[in-house]
Amino acid sequence: MNPPRFNSRRLLAGTAAFALMALMIPAAQAQASAAYPNKPVKLIVPFPAGGGGDTLARLVMLRAAKELGQPIVVENLGGAGGNVGSAAAAKAPADGYTLLYGTNGTHAINHAIYKSTGFNAVRDFEPVTQLTRIAAMVVVRPTLQVNSMAELTKLLKANPGKYTFGSAGNGTTSHLAGEIYKSRAGLAVVHIPYRGGAQAMTDLMGGQVDMMIEVMPNAAPQAKSGRVKPLAVTTATRVAGWPDVPTIAESGLPGFDVSAWDAIFVPAGTPRPIVNRLNEAIHKALADPELRAQLQSRGAEVAPGTPEELAKHIAANMTLWGDAVKRSGAAVD
Repeated sequence: MNPPRFNSRRLLAGTAAFALMALMIPAAQAQASAAYPNKPVKLIVPFPAGGGGDTLARLVMLRAAKELGQPIVVENLGGAGGNVGSAAAAKAPADGYTLLYGTNGTHAINHAIYKSTGFNAVRDFEPVTQLTRIAAMVVVRPTLQVNSMAELTKLLKANPGKYTFGSAGNGTTSHLAGEIYKSRAGLAVVHIPYRGGAQAMTDLMGGQVDMMIEVMPNAAPQAKSGRVKPLAVTTATRVAGWPDVPTIAESGLPGFDVSAWDAIFVPAGTPRPIVNRLNEAIHKALADPELRAQLQSRGAEVAPGTPEELAKHIAANMTLWGDAVKRSGAAVD
């Protein structure tokens, strides 16, 4: 039997076709990136509607939509401290038409506190830009007979296991901030997790739970209206929009410093020109004085940056919050 004949002409033709395709794919991607966006963009907010994160996401990204020239449609996919919506976003096409609103919860805390999140914060996403740094506020039900942070700590210490603190859910910033406070002050307070900050805040206002350490976008409006009593903020320094509210650090727990942050991400593999386009639009939105004032009134300080800066920030937060989780003993199956 003769060996098969080597068809060099066919091989050359195939090689040429492959090379042409290799050239066409980047060209097609570049063309799509240049036209981006040419249809509405979906923003997945992995928390229930009406909470602090949802409010911030809408404030910033609906303003950014004006810079993009296309509507941004918000889809709330809450559950598991933000893991459900984040995992869904990770599986979306990498074309810039699905964005994720992420936080220190979804991209740091959850990976230390949950056995499985359903996504990888580093491998599954391209960072776009950080939006803000966010203080949390200690608030109590209106009928609780305390008027300062020191009085609250004294009351809780004298009554172990009698009082409750609500949170936006297991593994959220409000949960972990409460656990850190308990650990630092040597308290026994019962944790009541909810499915989102809005539900927890509603029960706090109604007196079903006694206290909460919630991010300020959710807590500040209720404190301003008198529906809850503000006692302290969790950052190292006082919040500009609330200068009369002291810090936990100056109220008996020196060195206490806990803050949240939020950011925008796209699925891994999204072309860099699209990432840059989104970054530019969001930065322009955050430069709007009216928007900055709205954010500041909610305890959120504008903190835009590059994708590379956000990537470094996430790496540092993985260590920071991971250590905090270990110290607190908090865990979610």
